[in-house]
Amino acid sequence: MTATRPLVIGSRGSPLALWQARWVEARLKALGRASRIEIIRTSGDRFADQSLVLLGGQGLFVKEIEEALLARGVDLAVHSLKDLPTAQPQGLLIACVPERAAAADCLVARGRATLRALPTGSVVGTGSPRRASQIRHLRPDLAIVALRGNVDTRVARFRRGDCDALILAAAGLVRLGIEVEATPLAPEEMLPAVGQGALAIETRADDPGLADALAPLHHAPTAAAVRAERALLRGLGGGCQAPIAAHATVAGDLLTLRALVASLDGRHVERGDRSGRVGEAESIGARLAEELLARGARDLLPRAAPGGPA
Repeated sequence: MTATRPLVIGSRGSPLALWQARWVEARLKALGRASRIEIIRTSGDRFADQSLVLLGGQGLFVKEIEEALLARGVDLAVHSLKDLPTAQPQGLLIACVPERAAAADCLVARGRATLRALPTGSVVGTGSPRRASQIRHLRPDLAIVALRGNVDTRVARFRRGDCDALILAAAGLVRLGIEVEATPLAPEEMLPAVGQGALAIETRADDPGLADALAPLHHAPTAAAVRAERALLRGLGGGCQAPIAAHATVAGDLLTLRALVASLDGRHVERGDRSGRVGEAESIGARLAEELLARGARDLLPRAAPGGPA
């Protein structure tokens, strides 16, 4: 790679993925680095009408992009961090984690209804076991319909009446500028996915110059928070389609991690939290995972937990 040729950014072709890639492109331009976006279709995109759980295998939304990175077809990749498996291919690394957007989920429902106020029997759309488990735990009287697709596709299905309500990541709605009646969900109602709201810029490990160029985009508090969350996920042995939720916050040098593991039917939930110094982020996540497993979380996890958006 030379400093004069434009950097090639690998990205999925969904509207949200392109928004994220263009955001990075604009920041690089402001730093004096030209770049262009190369759209790469992933397995998760090719089988958009199938259940991610049934497809099996982690990294359905990143595998082909990482292959392009290793083959030097692209210079960097922009991912939704929650799509990225905790184990990366040899030769790749997360070089930059920009400042996180809102991590919360929100309930899309007419009249800005809350999850607790939805009428009995209401149909809630989600393709995420994490969300479905927490809904079933809080409101076992609601019906859940599997809903996959891009954010705008799911919103369109809600608008045409395929479901009474929809749960989506707040960050996706904001980034795409989609105007819907939405109510943020408190962590006590719906703890978000590991890495939700954060981006990961992935590069080759043998290209330290590029990591240096990305340094102005890096946000250390966000990076520490997601390190704790991903260490917890790794410790639990779950993928991002397992009913696992976690969210870490940083205040000064204090990092606080909250997490839960739920049974798929929502009847059983193990919750926990742990705090410590920011520099101990990965240890905090690993220790909280150990605590949850010791309290019975192991029995709540499915035997196989494929990856994909949660």
